[in-house]
Amino acid sequence: MSRVLIVRLSALGDIVHALPVLFALKRALPSVAVDWLVEENYASLLALVPELDRRIVVRATTGGASDNTMAFSGGLGYARAMSFLRAQGYDAALDLQGLIKSAVWARASGAKRVIGFDRGHLREPYAASLYSETVTPPGAGHVIDKNLAVLRALNVPDLPMELRLQASASTEVTAAITGIGGPGKYIVMNPGAAWPNKRWPTSAFAELAAALSRRNGLRTMVTWGPGDGDAAKDIVEQSNRAATRAPATNVADLAVVMQNAALVISGDTGPLHIAAAMGTPIVGLYGPTWPERNGPWNPRDLVVSRADTCVCHHKRECLRGAPCINDITVREVLAAAERQLYLKR
Repeated sequence: MSRVLIVRLSALGDIVHALPVLFALKRALPSVAVDWLVEENYASLLALVPELDRRIVVRATTGGASDNTMAFSGGLGYARAMSFLRAQGYDAALDLQGLIKSAVWARASGAKRVIGFDRGHLREPYAASLYSETVTPPGAGHVIDKNLAVLRALNVPDLPMELRLQASASTEVTAAITGIGGPGKYIVMNPGAAWPNKRWPTSAFAELAAALSRRNGLRTMVTWGPGDGDAAKDIVEQSNRAATRAPATNVADLAVVMQNAALVISGDTGPLHIAAAMGTPIVGLYGPTWPERNGPWNPRDLVVSRADTCVCHHKRECLRGAPCINDITVREVLAAAERQLYLKR
């Protein structure tokens, strides 16, 4: 086998959870070239992975080739991308997304083998009809284990999980880290999430930041993304300035902010999983998703969860009118945060 295509189009955290497949392939088959098909909104994360041979970006703003990246834009971009993929002569395409659209891309690549999960483990079961081979992953466990199960079809042996990102930050972000105390001297709180019922209240984050500053002498940097700027500002104002808002960050900046923090506190969203990939201690806040499946994978990390009482698992909006994550108390999170800080010393 000389060339493999990984198909995981989105989203940020899910791509992080798929990366161990790349690292396992490279360890087992050092000479294999691995390309990754991804949508433009999430392609920047893969730029932090030098082990990847090439990013193939669809739904791009601008098409073209640069720095081991092929980008395809516009309505004709889909046809051009399919033609490009078919010309590569892939030995295998691995669909790690399990949707009809990702399975279509895997099949359209022209790979000799198109491998995905069996119907019972797909969000859209019809996708299985587009695979030439299916794998049944473990019935329970972390989503990383599910992704790695695909490699059984390629006779890749079970190896210790590996995941790493290489990032450098802008001058502005580096200055912000220095200004808040320097590496290891600040806490990161990430209040945003794409799903409304994954967001812990900003008032709770503010109270937590004030308590951690008062009790441990550490200030908090609040990270934010599109649409989250006001939430970050509210936390800063309500915390009596125990927190400061991070500058605008791209994915590489965010990875460096996370890497240099003493602790990261966040709901189940992409920045949390980037922090995990950077090896930073974590306290995860979970409501509608199961931490056993989607949580931090390092045994030392802690989660505070209401998944066992949630009635809207894996739904974007709460069905009862009050997200279960709101039931998590500041006292619980403070205790978990201080335990992590104590263990770090």
